[in-house]
Amino acid sequence: MSGMKEKYKRELAPALREALGCRNPMETPRLRKIVVNMGFNTTVDRDMMNACTNDLARLTGQKPLLIKAGKSISNFKLREGMPIGAKVTLRRDRMYDFMERLIHTALPRIRDFRGLARTGFDGRGAYSFGLQDQTAFPEIDPDEVKRIQGMNITIVTTAVDEAGARQLLTMLGIPFAAAAGG
Repeated sequence: MSGMKEKYKRELAPALREALGCRNPMETPRLRKIVVNMGFNTTVDRDMMNACTNDLARLTGQKPLLIKAGKSISNFKLREGMPIGAKVTLRRDRMYDFMERLIHTALPRIRDFRGLARTGFDGRGAYSFGLQDQTAFPEIDPDEVKRIQGMNITIVTTAVDEAGARQLLTMLGIPFAAAAGG
């Protein structure tokens, strides 16, 4: 079992239950899944797409699912069925392992990092943010990267509101930026 999962069960869940006033242990917010998306440029070739999906597989420990265009858009030179991205949905132990590497290794390696924006919550317990490049993770060798590729990360929790999700992610160790004006 991952260290973060063990810490959540042993320390964070009781503290969250008390802080949020949850009477039932099943009301306590917890992580449900983490979705990592990487979008491709429509002009990207097969080799570049394979390199990006290999990087995503190396980061997450899981094979990415290719996302294909649902309809053609001539202004973007996009045809129906063309690959436009890749995504991985992490659950259970892989989710906690990825979260631990993200918090303790990848985010501190980002240059001029001052915390994640507090505005990424959707109001229903999910938090989304983007990373500018995949080289923040130690699994990716910067010398082997053909093209810097950004990614979107969505952390879905069982919290029913923004306050519960923010409390959970703060206790897990997500570094949020200081509030503006204060």
